[in-house]
Amino acid sequence: MASKIIGVASDHAGFPLKQFVLQYLEEKGLEYKDFGTYSDRSCDYPDFAHPLAEDIESGVVGCGIGICGSGEGMAMTLNKHHGVRAGLCWNVEIAHLIRQHNNANCLVLPGRFITNKEAAAIIDEYLKTPFEAGRHQLRIDKM
Repeated sequence: MASKIIGVASDHAGFPLKQFVLQYLEEKGLEYKDFGTYSDRSCDYPDFAHPLAEDIESGVVGCGIGICGSGEGMAMTLNKHHGVRAGLCWNVEIAHLIRQHNNANCLVLPGRFITNKEAAAIIDEYLKTPFEAGRHQLRIDKM
């Protein structure tokens, strides 16, 4: 990751968890860029996922965190972008594997299904896990 900035985006269903994530990143001294949404008013996740994905593609942000109710819509939208590998995580083990095996550059969280404590543990694991490369790089090259 060239940039150390973490991009963060959510829709209305992910907004409460996004607010926690931003505070958590700030407490850890990590730089972030908030792509919105900025309230819990009903909105459409693609409006926030696409700008996040574009900044991942261009290198403005080094990685991203996307949040919506189930995480599915955010992940689907982010993964439409060439060069973005977004993985939906609901536990620490999945966060480890999306980094270690898939070199995921965007973590997606299901805002309605995990606690703040679970989100913090998932984020920590995602950020600390290195990509293993080797046979996994061969698979990524086929994407």
